[in-house]
Amino acid sequence: MTEPTTPPSPAPPPPVAAAPPAPPVSPLDPWPDTVTWRPVSPKLIAVELLSLGFGLLLFAAGVAVLAMIGWDYTGLVAAAVALYGVLRAIAIVRAVRAWGYAERERDLLVRHGLLIRRLSIVPYARMQFVDVTAGPLERAFNLATVQLHTAAAASDARVPGLPPAEASRLRDRLTALGEITTEGL
Repeated sequence: MTEPTTPPSPAPPPPVAAAPPAPPVSPLDPWPDTVTWRPVSPKLIAVELLSLGFGLLLFAAGVAVLAMIGWDYTGLVAAAVALYGVLRAIAIVRAVRAWGYAERERDLLVRHGLLIRRLSIVPYARMQFVDVTAGPLERAFNLATVQLHTAAAASDARVPGLPPAEASRLRDRLTALGEITTEGL
């Protein structure tokens, strides 16, 4: 007599790997896949550093005057000003790199800030006018700033550090899109 054979039991299925958790979405970066952020020009770093340098030179001149009249704390003040200058220069470099803007179908997004991050969303239909400005230092570095004005003063946004051609293109595009969207209202 032969004994009945039982078929071997199938091997348990391999454990299913859980999908990796989705990266957290920051409220200041809510469209990571649908928005292409455009940075401002790195030349803006030089403009901001020169502006800081002029301010520090004026302060240093005041400290030098105090040293000439015999004030005892000029060394301490000079060290504090130098430390401030170094820390502010580091902050300027990081802050300029944090600026960015993105054009979408119905609105413009502008982000900036290090410690306090800010994301401004300006609908084209809400824009009243668009300014392009360039101060003496900006002109020296071939840069301009685009300023958007809306009905609410608190919602004005600006994009500094753009080459003049890009600033003009952005101004013209925003103006055209603003006219198109307000005609549809």
